[in-house]
Amino acid sequence: MRMSTIDKAIMSEREELKKSKKQRKNNKKTQAKPEYVGVKRFFSAMFLLGSVGIIMGLTLLYGPWKNFREWLITTAMTTMTHQYYATWFYSPEVIDDVLNRNKIVEIEEDTDTNMINIASSKTTEYENEFERQILERDPKNNDYKIIEINKKKFTGYLVAVYDPARIQTVCTKNLGVSGQYLTKMAEDNDALIAVNGGGFDDPNFSSTGGSPLGVTICNWAYTSQAKYNGAGGIIGFTRANKLILTSKVNVKEAKAKDIRDAVTFGPFLIVNGKKSSVVGNGGWGTAPRTAIAQRKDGIVLFLVIDGRTASKPGADMDDLIDVLLDYGAYNAANLDGGTSSVLVVNNTIVNDPIDSTGAHKTRPIATGFILTKDNSDDGDHSVVADKLGEDEE
Repeated sequence: MRMSTIDKAIMSEREELKKSKKQRKNNKKTQAKPEYVGVKRFFSAMFLLGSVGIIMGLTLLYGPWKNFREWLITTAMTTMTHQYYATWFYSPEVIDDVLNRNKIVEIEEDTDTNMINIASSKTTEYENEFERQILERDPKNNDYKIIEINKKKFTGYLVAVYDPARIQTVCTKNLGVSGQYLTKMAEDNDALIAVNGGGFDDPNFSSTGGSPLGVTICNWAYTSQAKYNGAGGIIGFTRANKLILTSKVNVKEAKAKDIRDAVTFGPFLIVNGKKSSVVGNGGWGTAPRTAIAQRKDGIVLFLVIDGRTASKPGADMDDLIDVLLDYGAYNAANLDGGTSSVLVVNNTIVNDPIDSTGAHKTRPIATGFILTKDNSDDGDHSVVADKLGEDEE
């Protein structure tokens, strides 16, 4: 049956309506709401960035470049509370392998204290700039001199103490229970200068700092005799006021060597003028550091290094050795570092300790070395502390 012209027109109009409805539906599908498009793009970007970050992280952790991996493992494993930064990602076998390839080989010699001749004479002739800085004393302060250290990777302070007889070990009053802040220990002992001392046991990583490692001697009193299997050993002063380093960590040996004040830690950095061999990065990573040394003329050096910032991460063992040798160290040892690294002048912290959370603060510790006052001491040491504080700002 033939369709009339009118019927054809009606059919054509119906087809056009169907096409129009279909087009509107397609437009609705393709024209999403602006906020939906924004959210979709945001999550797409986050996914992309996350994927790139994961790939980069895995490349650093497990890729062919070993420097980052060895830095991470050695830095983490020498901390007391953050070894999980290494153990999360690496097996014990990998960690042991890295530590064996990055270590300190200490000088296997007894400290020859006969080479230390405590001098009282003054000189105006200096071999180099480092000698001038040490020997050119402040006319208003004959007890010590503080020298600022500023290197590419770290900043800090070197303290030259002119009378080693006035250096003593101090301990927390809560021995075996909890540590004390070094400022409190310095105040209780009327100290001019104080630096943190040896290592301490930290069960469950509670940061109490109350139990020193190894042998600790405070003014001839044996305050602790704990087990110690780490690098170094006893770091102390004899009756003749000479710094002695001995790996035999026991009371019998300490008494035989006539040691009056001591802590236990390490590694030993310089023995009889010979520096320890640093294999790889030394196995101690990069961090804030504290070290103690003595020159052949008897002058004692306290070195406190800051770190844990993006531009100044801290020092490794090579850095400590280099600075101490520059300033004439003949015997030297590493002390506890990280958040424990503190220099106190007139009961005030003058360096910039940073804890693992990034906060600018120190922690309670077990032991320290102090410079005591004497009867003739009349210098205004508060001026020194104030000036250093201004420099820090």
